[in-house]
Amino acid sequence: MNNITFTDELYEPGRLYPFNQVRNICDIRIGIVTIREKWNLINTQRQSPLNDSIKVPVNLIPSINFLKDYKAGDNDFSKPGNNYRLLESAMQLFDYNDWAIRADFDLITKGRATAKLSSSNAAINPGNIFIEEGAVLEHCTLNASEGPIYIGKNSLVMEGAMIRGPFALCEGATVKMGAKIYGATTIGPYCVAGGEIKNSVLLGYSNKAHDGYLGDSIIGEWCNLGAGTSNSNIKNTAGRIKIWNNAIMDFETAGVKCGLLMGDYSRCAINTSLYTGTVTGICCNIFGQTVHPKYIPDFSWGTERYILQKALQDIDNWKKLKGHAISEREIQLLTEIYSSKK
Repeated sequence: MNNITFTDELYEPGRLYPFNQVRNICDIRIGIVTIREKWNLINTQRQSPLNDSIKVPVNLIPSINFLKDYKAGDNDFSKPGNNYRLLESAMQLFDYNDWAIRADFDLITKGRATAKLSSSNAAINPGNIFIEEGAVLEHCTLNASEGPIYIGKNSLVMEGAMIRGPFALCEGATVKMGAKIYGATTIGPYCVAGGEIKNSVLLGYSNKAHDGYLGDSIIGEWCNLGAGTSNSNIKNTAGRIKIWNNAIMDFETAGVKCGLLMGDYSRCAINTSLYTGTVTGICCNIFGQTVHPKYIPDFSWGTERYILQKALQDIDNWKKLKGHAISEREIQLLTEIYSSKK
């Protein structure tokens, strides 16, 4: 990546809220890996050295043939491209996830052999399934007829799970018994997934472990959805939805499908019901017998404001459940964000 310069000329600040609050845009996961990891893989696999520096938008999502097309003169990023997507809103993280899983599958599996799939599993179109070493799958149904299925290193798919591609299960993640997962879905590293999930991305270290529906949604890192939590992803009228736009600090009309956009370190209680197009900021604790608003600001504790030290302690408690601890960098960053919102 030394020869690649990233620019923000085609990125409007706030449009990727809440997922760029605590990370660089390059570190957002879409498809199987993060945007930064895609660049590293492309850089490793290219056939000829990239001698000249190139400039690309920081919110550009590349695929395996991007550099080839760029060298051929395809570098007008204001126009749609076959070998890249321009990430201009948080909703596009699930809109583009089908394309991104397919692109990453080609990028990651090129020239590599899959691990063997146990005969206890039912596999449809097994040539479109790739399993990394250390993954454990028994008595599952994997249907790759509509798109590829990628099963990451040391991941676990429990018995009775039903998965349709395109689908990505990242390193160390778990799909629980009887889960029903539709494409295009990404379960990020060390996440736990259960119940019914469709066209969603869990960025990493988060839990949607129980029954309930998650559709057309993006869940940040270190989040937890309580048992029975469900979101709506389409209005009863099938009309266009309104979603919070942090760039203009107001709601704007968007497409006809959008579920939940949940920022990092946020959680909701059991049996939480969330409206179509709900956006929650970072470090939110959503609970109570109430109608939850469609926009829940950063550091919300029910209807009140989270006390910073309690928020940091609660994050540390959740991280310890997965063998981690809150870092000094996280404490400093979250303290700065908290102070900026007084």
